[in-house]
Amino acid sequence: MSIKLFDTTLRDGAQTEGISFSLEDKLKIAKLLDELGVHYIEGGWPGSNPKDIEFFKAIKKVPLIQAKIVAFSSTRRPNVKVEDDKNIETLLKADTPAVAIFGKCWDFHVTDALKTTLEENLAMIKETVAYAKKAGKEVIFDAEHFFDGFKKNRTYAMKCLKAATEGGADVLCLCDTNGGTLPHEVEKIVWDVKRETVKPLGIHAHNDSGCAVAVSEVAVNVACVQIQGTMNGYGERCGNANLCSIIPILQLKMGKQCVSDEQLQKLTEISRHIAEIANLPMSAHQPFVGRSAFSHKGGIHVSAVTKHPETYEHLKPELVGNERRVTVSELSGVSNLLVKAQEYGVNLEKGSKEAKEVMQTLKDLEHQGYSFEEGEASFELLLKRTMGLVKPALELIEFKIQTLKKGEGETRVKAEIVLKVKGKKQKAEGEGDGPINALDNALRKVLENIYPQIKTVKLTDYKVRVLDSASGTAAKVRVIVESSDEARAWGTVGVSTNVIEASWLALVDAIEYKLLGL
Repeated sequence: MSIKLFDTTLRDGAQTEGISFSLEDKLKIAKLLDELGVHYIEGGWPGSNPKDIEFFKAIKKVPLIQAKIVAFSSTRRPNVKVEDDKNIETLLKADTPAVAIFGKCWDFHVTDALKTTLEENLAMIKETVAYAKKAGKEVIFDAEHFFDGFKKNRTYAMKCLKAATEGGADVLCLCDTNGGTLPHEVEKIVWDVKRETVKPLGIHAHNDSGCAVAVSEVAVNVACVQIQGTMNGYGERCGNANLCSIIPILQLKMGKQCVSDEQLQKLTEISRHIAEIANLPMSAHQPFVGRSAFSHKGGIHVSAVTKHPETYEHLKPELVGNERRVTVSELSGVSNLLVKAQEYGVNLEKGSKEAKEVMQTLKDLEHQGYSFEEGEASFELLLKRTMGLVKPALELIEFKIQTLKKGEGETRVKAEIVLKVKGKKQKAEGEGDGPINALDNALRKVLENIYPQIKTVKLTDYKVRVLDSASGTAAKVRVIVESSDEARAWGTVGVSTNVIEASWLALVDAIEYKLLGL
């Protein structure tokens, strides 16, 4: 059975706190969604802002593989003829093959929010849908607040669906707009609706109770053939149903085809790409597509997974374009260490002197506050240094940092650095907005002449974590530096009671790791 995916990242997802998509952002995301195999892409509400109007103009020039672009609007306003309503006029001018029209299905909203009569609301639904159908549009009727309305006044909620049906709606999408309906309630209500309508049903769930994905799954299992959601669960308040979870659940767990196997394998990449466009941190623990979704830290887990992955994995990570990761810590056993050594191309034998030395060093460092889950490049360097496989590319002799601020003017920082590289003493100065930026610039001045390859290295993220807040300004800090070049990305870590020293350790490891791969 084929399920249609309706993505509203560009409309509902754009209402996420902290997201502000540019026109170019929206076009990029639309192309990614089409590549993923999404059937409907809701581009926005053309009657609400100029940016959405520009999107509908621009997307016409973008060749799409299969997705239909959808424009969104409310029904006509109370006591206004549908042909005279500016929102409806703008909706049709968006010139999309399909439209999504939402109408109130909870009597409380009709009387207290719209301030109109129940009968007028029914007329608004029917007339708006019929007008859009007459204009040649495929119409999805979004039954707003349907579940709450059904629980409070079943008869009226069903009258709203009947009005949309009489208007000619192609799909009736049942919306849990407040996100408070639980899966067992949805199951019963969808069954009741299915018995009283012949129209295809859809589901639009919000995540305010943490149940949006489960609600969507239950609704499809009962009767719904269209699922509305957003990538990464973006959306107002607690977000919408997360398509990054829904798609693999439908395809791999329920046997309901929605995308091709090849498209499913792009899920992780596209999810992360959209997170970058949204400029929001990607949750490492997001199901299916998160960096930690198939990560194993406990020694017993790793020992089992290396023999039979299904012992601690519910599906193969490559099916959704993700990968299995083994992390190392003082809590993990020798199995983790051996797996990582093999991954790094290091011949390390169980019970060997080297293995014991690495484990002891690891425990000592983690006692000091190191954590290598996000600093795997530093761990690879640690392992290879302990095994005598690599030597430091540079030796610090000293560095000095000066900060200058005059009155209300900007703060400038200068770093002076003295290194020994390839047996020769090297000096350099660097300026920056802060001490780490200045240090990084000074370090590069020395090394780029000797190792020009590091010109491609970019610092992409910098995180500081206070490890012992009770110590106040004397507390230890852990610094994670994320770096990348044209081909890969890596993380390094440094720990100290001095944030500059901790940053220096992470910065040097980042450069050393780049040189390690040359």
